[in-house]
Amino acid sequence: MSGEGDEITLFEPKLLHELEFWQSPAKFNPPITAIAPGETWMKVRPLQEGDYDRGFMELLSQLTKVGNISKAQFLMQFARMKASGGYYVTVIEDTRINRLIGSATLVLEHKFIHGCSVRGRLEDVVVNNTYRGKQLGKLIVVTVSLLAQHLGCYKMSLDCKDHLIPFYESLGYVLEPGNSNAMNIRYDGQIKDTAVRNRSTSTVILANATNPVDPS
Repeated sequence: MSGEGDEITLFEPKLLHELEFWQSPAKFNPPITAIAPGETWMKVRPLQEGDYDRGFMELLSQLTKVGNISKAQFLMQFARMKASGGYYVTVIEDTRINRLIGSATLVLEHKFIHGCSVRGRLEDVVVNNTYRGKQLGKLIVVTVSLLAQHLGCYKMSLDCKDHLIPFYESLGYVLEPGNSNAMNIRYDGQIKDTAVRNRSTSTVILANATNPVDPS
């Protein structure tokens, strides 16, 4: 059973420790990673069952309408997502106040097409507006992008608004010709064996263009 301390996590925390940030073309100044996010009080980790009480729903409400979700509903949905094995909700916590300040979700979708590959989506990217200037938007997107690569994906894609194109270009994405604002990163030749599949997989990640990520 995966967990940090006594809490159950949505996925294995060690996956984030295995990410190799040097593989990303993103430039951090000063340098930061998921393991060393720049502040001693900051922690990047999987979503945990106790995060309802750490303001996860309030954080998501900065992105879109959430609704009146009870703790019981949160725990039920958490259990469903964990049981499916295809959800990787990654969060950033301010441990000084035990509150979540950033989040992004990678969803894997198993397909019959492209040799029974896996399609992924990058969803619900949000960073608390009061924490701008700490590269957190860049950190959470790069972390989830590297996680998809670590899980064996050969390609990641996203759709974004015009004003976010420079931000994603700074992370190594390039516009896909003839397909609106679709952008891609390819990992050809860098496929890894994973617990998800024992052969190479393909991933397409779609990003919500309204995500208030910090482009700094």
